[in-house]
Amino acid sequence: MMNASDPVKAAVAAHWNRRAPTFDSDFGHSIATADERAAWDRILRLIAGGRAGLDALDVGCGTGFLSFELAASGHRATGIDFAASMLEAARKKAADRGAAIRFEQGDAENPPFAAHSLDLVVSRHVLWTLPHPEAAVAEWVRLLRPGGRLAVLDSQFDPGVLISPSQNARASSEYAGLEGRLPFLGGRAPADIEALFAANGLVEIGHDPLADLIEAHYRRMQVEGLPPQRRRRYVAWGNMPR
Repeated sequence: MMNASDPVKAAVAAHWNRRAPTFDSDFGHSIATADERAAWDRILRLIAGGRAGLDALDVGCGTGFLSFELAASGHRATGIDFAASMLEAARKKAADRGAAIRFEQGDAENPPFAAHSLDLVVSRHVLWTLPHPEAAVAEWVRLLRPGGRLAVLDSQFDPGVLISPSQNARASSEYAGLEGRLPFLGGRAPADIEALFAANGLVEIGHDPLADLIEAHYRRMQVEGLPPQRRRRYVAWGNMPR
């Protein structure tokens, strides 16, 4: 569970609870085109390392986008988040779709799972929201079985890229004053994440710049009449030694 006495985490949770009702309509939180579908199919294969039927944890799952994708790819998915409203939306979608996905309240920095209990741990745009991202990565590695994989989908914040104020958490009232409390607030380069993986004992480390997803988003923006822009995104991964 989230440490409710931590004012930083309480502020972060308040922001995402407020965003939950409209979160799925924000750009990038859905798959709307064939190009996006093809890109995500490739990304999901990368995330899983080509393996099927994995016990997978989606850390900071929000309304469940990645959890549903993992389940549709044949994995046994569980999602955790500390924003109760996000989980409520995820559970409703799971019930509506008949999806066998567990959604549980939990702190990304202290996930409530036993050591060596999972084949795959994945997070998407989560590290920048955490006051202790390095500790979170160490915890995620702790959960992996031998040969298991940790995958982080993330981006580097580009101040030249325009983001709708309603979708810009960094400019929100809840995040005001947290700049010094969230070390990864501006994002990190893939090399930084790879170094963090190596420091925690992972091997066979690599990353992919997600050029196909970036281009698919760019084309969708053009079609939808949004200012077309390319945001720097990537997925980085590392494996637990066997």
